[in-house]
Amino acid sequence: MNKAFTKEPDDESDEHDHAAEDEHELAAEQAAGAQAAGVKNYITPSGLQRLKDEHRFLLTRERPAVTQVVAWAASNGDRSENADYQYGKRRLREIDRRIRFLTKRIDAAEIVDPEAPRGGPAATQVFFGATVRYANASGTERVVSVVGLDEVDLDRNHISWLSPLGRALMKSRAGDRVVLHAPAGTEQLQILEVRYQRIPVEPFREPPGAEAAPRARPRTGG
Repeated sequence: MNKAFTKEPDDESDEHDHAAEDEHELAAEQAAGAQAAGVKNYITPSGLQRLKDEHRFLLTRERPAVTQVVAWAASNGDRSENADYQYGKRRLREIDRRIRFLTKRIDAAEIVDPEAPRGGPAATQVFFGATVRYANASGTERVVSVVGLDEVDLDRNHISWLSPLGRALMKSRAGDRVVLHAPAGTEQLQILEVRYQRIPVEPFREPPGAEAAPRARPRTGG
């Protein structure tokens, strides 16, 4: 088994979880920055679906539920000392910011399907949607998939095409050597394999403890 995928000891799991959270937060910040700078929002079909699912949940279920809580809290007296009201209003502002962000990301999305047929250099070189196996100078192998800023997932080895590693791998092919310039230093990588296949993206899941209005029941004929 290659070193990159050996199971970490349990006492290191918290550190790994924090690293994953930091990676997600960094990706979100980069997405916001890229959006402001007008950088194209390349994304896989599954990644776009996840954004749409979260957008739909916030707009049709969580926001209406929180709005009801705020209305109920407002009816209970002095709003300045009403914790439920203050929290609800703050949560509504957070939801509205996220909805605006998701709306812009969805509208700007440029879908790239990793499974789409490719010919010529595009079939053997690293571009958006590629899954790449490479080795570092010590021979340790790793497999990563190049995805959009909204799809970065450390646990699944999904890296952004705008990350230092993503940029280093771009346009390389099996047999090439590339140089990774990262904050930790410079590293030489050997490209071993480039392939295009389905990239499984973690679907959107309703956050634990989130306020949510009941799902609308499908209408039945009468």
